[in-house]
Amino acid sequence: MVDLQRVFLSLFFLSLLLKFSFILGQPLSSSTELSALFDLRSSLGLRSKDWPRKADPCSAWHGVRCQSGRVVGLNLSGLRRTRLGRINPQFSVDALANLTSLSYFNSSGFFLPGPIPDWFGSNLSSLSVLDLRFSSIISSIPSSLGNLPNLTHLYLSNNVLTGTIPETLGQLSTLLVLDLSQNLLTGFIPPSLSSLHNLTLLHLSANFLSGPIPPSLGSLLNLASLHLSDNSLTLSIPNELGNLTLLRDLDLSLNLLSGTLPNELGGLRNLRRIALANNSLTGPLPPNVFSNLQKLQSIVLNHNNFNSALPDVLWFRSELHFLDASYNNLTGTIPNRTSIANASDAIFNLSYNLLYGSLTSQLERFSFIDLSGNYFQGRVPDGTSLNASVNDNCLQNVSNQKSLQDCQSFYAARGLNFNGIGPTHDPTSPPAQGDKNNQHLKFILLGVFGGIVFIALLVLLVALFLCRRRQVGTADQREISANPVPSVGGLPPYGISINFASLGEAFTYRQLLGATKDFGDSNLIKHGHSGDLYRGILEGGIPIVVKRINVNTLKRDAYMKELDLFSSASHSRLVPLLGHCLEHENEKLLVYKFMPNGDLSNALFRKTTQEGDGLQSLDWITRVKIAIGAAEALSYLHHECNPPLVHRDVQASSILLDDKFEVRFGSLSELCIQEGDGHQNVLTRFLRLSQTSEQGLTGPPSTCAYDVYCLGKVLLELVTGKLGMSASNNANTNEWLEYALPYININEKELMTKIVDPSLILDEDLFEEVWAMAIVAKSCLNPKPSKRPLTRYILKALENPLKVVREENSGSARLRTTSSRGSWNAAFFGSIREATILKRSGTAYSQGSLQGGDVSSSHKRLSNEIFPEPAGVRDIERQDGD
Repeated sequence: MVDLQRVFLSLFFLSLLLKFSFILGQPLSSSTELSALFDLRSSLGLRSKDWPRKADPCSAWHGVRCQSGRVVGLNLSGLRRTRLGRINPQFSVDALANLTSLSYFNSSGFFLPGPIPDWFGSNLSSLSVLDLRFSSIISSIPSSLGNLPNLTHLYLSNNVLTGTIPETLGQLSTLLVLDLSQNLLTGFIPPSLSSLHNLTLLHLSANFLSGPIPPSLGSLLNLASLHLSDNSLTLSIPNELGNLTLLRDLDLSLNLLSGTLPNELGGLRNLRRIALANNSLTGPLPPNVFSNLQKLQSIVLNHNNFNSALPDVLWFRSELHFLDASYNNLTGTIPNRTSIANASDAIFNLSYNLLYGSLTSQLERFSFIDLSGNYFQGRVPDGTSLNASVNDNCLQNVSNQKSLQDCQSFYAARGLNFNGIGPTHDPTSPPAQGDKNNQHLKFILLGVFGGIVFIALLVLLVALFLCRRRQVGTADQREISANPVPSVGGLPPYGISINFASLGEAFTYRQLLGATKDFGDSNLIKHGHSGDLYRGILEGGIPIVVKRINVNTLKRDAYMKELDLFSSASHSRLVPLLGHCLEHENEKLLVYKFMPNGDLSNALFRKTTQEGDGLQSLDWITRVKIAIGAAEALSYLHHECNPPLVHRDVQASSILLDDKFEVRFGSLSELCIQEGDGHQNVLTRFLRLSQTSEQGLTGPPSTCAYDVYCLGKVLLELVTGKLGMSASNNANTNEWLEYALPYININEKELMTKIVDPSLILDEDLFEEVWAMAIVAKSCLNPKPSKRPLTRYILKALENPLKVVREENSGSARLRTTSSRGSWNAAFFGSIREATILKRSGTAYSQGSLQGGDVSSSHKRLSNEIFPEPAGVRDIERQDGD
């Protein structure tokens, strides 16, 4: 009986063991694969915490998936290396060749510097998913990848891949997703990709691809997403793309496309989003195309040359939530129908076109609409100003409008009636009696007000004159240096002259026309937001850059900001102004010194040959030099100018580089006085009132903290090699910041290996400098503006990078020795601590958080507990609070 019980008990435990083995999965049965996994563990330097040596890989190793005792999947994303593994990380995965049942391999975000092995295409025949995003892979894409018969998903985006796209990828007949975006690929898009008939997603954006879009891509009938943006693609949009009836997302922006929109695009009946911005497309917007695209939710057409009316159907489409057709030549009027834009959350940007006529009261249905830079006349309907921007038009009851002459010329050229700027009644008809009385009252009030203003101005001018004399006397006594700082630094009002003698040579228009070859396209550098930039050579062989400003399309006095700055200030970090030409009323020319190394956006990765066969990365020493130069320029504007000046356009393209890679700050047209500055006298504030109002709600913030935020993105671009990040505030940039910033940790240097630019050659000390600059960048990106460091602290931190990481990590005892609130490292690290707490509490690092609210007191207490403030700092803060 006892034996029978033992038998039943043994069977019971055996059944339980079988059940648990079924639930947990069978142990690894192949000794070859077990040996391969241990080889991989060693070559990648994975921690025993993730892959414990004495445990079964199928049940206990993170990221290892088994089926029937064989390894079918590996996921390295999120795993970390040992200290020795971090010293020399490589793409060392040769052991994968022995995992013959492997169906997916994911190393997204795992640092694998080096090329993809050529044997991937011959030894991993079972592979269906290959995900190597954000892995810092270099070199070219091996053509052998086209030999993977079961591959369905190929993700290689956000790496440093060079060379061309292999033709052999067209052999992947089972492929569903191909993402090669955010790399350095060159050459044409291979027509062989049209053989991928199962493809649903094709992303090739942000590379250096050239040539036309292959018409054969129109045969990919299952395609749902096609992204070819931010390349150098030429010629027209192929008609064949209209065959992609399942397409939902089409992005061809930031290319060199020309021609008209093909009518065949009307066949994209499932299209939700279309982006064609920053090309050279021209001609009309075909109404029949947009009539057929009834599911469109987002349309981006800005910075092209479309020259027709905006199709009426777009005004009435309730599904359309976003439309940007700014900076085109669109004309016509706004239809006046009650059903216009039923979607209350719709955002339209139609600024800087040739639209005209009266504004309709139905504009209040929009969440926001930008109609600036057009030719609308009449009056603004009540309630429109709250959700609309109407600057630079021909309207009557708002400020910041075009001149009467410009408006009259526009309407006369088109044979249209223009009612003028002023009263809306017919000026030839006699006014009514009530109107006469109102006019008399207006004249009386105007005279009284004018007299008061005149007396106030007279008194203030006398006070300013006396104050100026006192300043001059004090300056003489103190022997101020030859490089004065601006006393105002903004736009001088009309009637106050600029010292043009200090602005270099007064060139003639004929001189600059000859220097730039009649402003020919071959001499065009780029279309800047404040004017077109042309390279030129003066008669003496001196290279120059000429900014050509059309005052009809920009604020008429915008160029005066730069002239005012250069007339009152001189600093080695500002781009040298050689002269000007102000002969023509509607066109102004500013002449700058030519910068041989262009700007940072083009110099970070430079072509090494004339044919553009390869790219050479800036070395780390040069990057540090550029970072310090940019910080010096901002420190001058923020701390040496009185009142402080805000650049408002800090990005890689604004950082110009001379022949020795010394920084010269450009793009000075957005420069203004810091918002809310308390040092301005009454007259200065009065004279600057119109300038402040012109900035509107849509311009960049006029605060030094905004410059610091933008500088942080530039520093991060230097650290990571992420091209174009500092120039963009879109969702992709914010998403990348949220991905990258957690890897910047003051307590853990090794995390930086996941985001550092893989093209950099670094020893241990240089890697610490990279780490330090990344910490500086993260402090600049603090979502709370008041917690971002001042630029003078940033400059000192960049000049002493090892002091940043070594002193902060040396313990709280070192911090407690700080006795002054003015200490740069005490103030600097305060912003890092706040950023750490905000990140832990779930606050996102994004442009949308620039004006975020105060952090709660509980967060502040937690911050002090984790990072105790120096005693001296706390004492001074307590005294200030009292």
